[in-house]
Amino acid sequence: MPATLQIVVDENIPFAMEAFGGLGRVRCVPGRHITREMLRHADVLIVRSATPINAQTLDGTPVKFVGSATIGTDHVDRAYLEKQGIAFANASGCNSQAVAEYVFTAIAFLMPVLNKAFATMTLGVIGVGNIGSRVARLGEALGMRVLRNDPPLQRQNPEAPFVSLEKALQCDIVSLHVPLTKSGTDPTYHLLDWERLQRLRPGTLLINTSRGAVVDNAALRETIPQHDLKTVLDVWEGEPDPDIRLVERALLGTPHIAGYSLEGRSNGTHMIYQALCEFLGKPATWKPALPAVHDRIRVDGNMPPEQALALVLRQVYDIQRDSEAFKNIVLLPRSKRGAYFDHLRKTYPLRREFRNYTLDIHPWNDSLAHLFKAFHFKIGEQA
Repeated sequence: MPATLQIVVDENIPFAMEAFGGLGRVRCVPGRHITREMLRHADVLIVRSATPINAQTLDGTPVKFVGSATIGTDHVDRAYLEKQGIAFANASGCNSQAVAEYVFTAIAFLMPVLNKAFATMTLGVIGVGNIGSRVARLGEALGMRVLRNDPPLQRQNPEAPFVSLEKALQCDIVSLHVPLTKSGTDPTYHLLDWERLQRLRPGTLLINTSRGAVVDNAALRETIPQHDLKTVLDVWEGEPDPDIRLVERALLGTPHIAGYSLEGRSNGTHMIYQALCEFLGKPATWKPALPAVHDRIRVDGNMPPEQALALVLRQVYDIQRDSEAFKNIVLLPRSKRGAYFDHLRKTYPLRREFRNYTLDIHPWNDSLAHLFKAFHFKIGEQA
């Protein structure tokens, strides 16, 4: 490695200068527009999912370390990196809590539409890794019956209570948390194709925060009105140019920001920073310093859990505002949609995770206190 590392970083990665500036000369560029020409003097490349990592991007460059501050790696040609001797690290699990919180913020917001009590609902979790396992636990904390589907994990532990995909798809709520793969034993590309979408019960709430192509978007667009599907979509085929008619039909739509909490994104940066330091044989001394949150939220202890959760989560994260801003994309000519999609992501006002907030419950309600503790809120002292 040269005396001064040349480090190219996606400009959307938070704390990039603070984290990597002590290791070399940092150049921040738009992730979707990183080219081989930009990397002809680069030693290190730090990206997110918008940048394909393959021969087309890296051939002929001096890059020796690639870090992706993301959970997913479907944008990375791992075989190519290994063949070229290029070290790789990703940030598995970095924003798991943020995505789980997004899922339940959406569910709580849509409870009036679903018109059921938590305890009477079933939740199908497709993919039970870092995120899916958190979603499943929170669903159970609400009293939901949770059905878990994960064929790779089921093969590892045949005695665990997993169910078939077909059974999970019969739940009131179906939440997708699988990586995007097109080959192997369990490919997930168009996992929910036309045939499987037709098997969803009328009125099902379908939530996709994994990857857009896990669901056949064209088929979903046509199935929504046929089966009265309720959809919450954070990811889209063809990003940053989603199917506009599908955007219009989604109850809630956002521009791939489910994991965009300040904690989640700073975790991603920190994990890649640590991996790069290990690669370089240098001590990892930087840690993100996040501002404290002093907000206290008053909760009426007489409320049913559905109403209490909806009111609290709305104060912490206004998902409707995000959806309305995103859906303005339908008003734009196609030539401007991609730039708008990326602008929303680049300028997103990072939300804070639930654990930063203190709830004061009056009158005291043990059940609500137990529920909100499961969601990682701090609970004020009993009056």
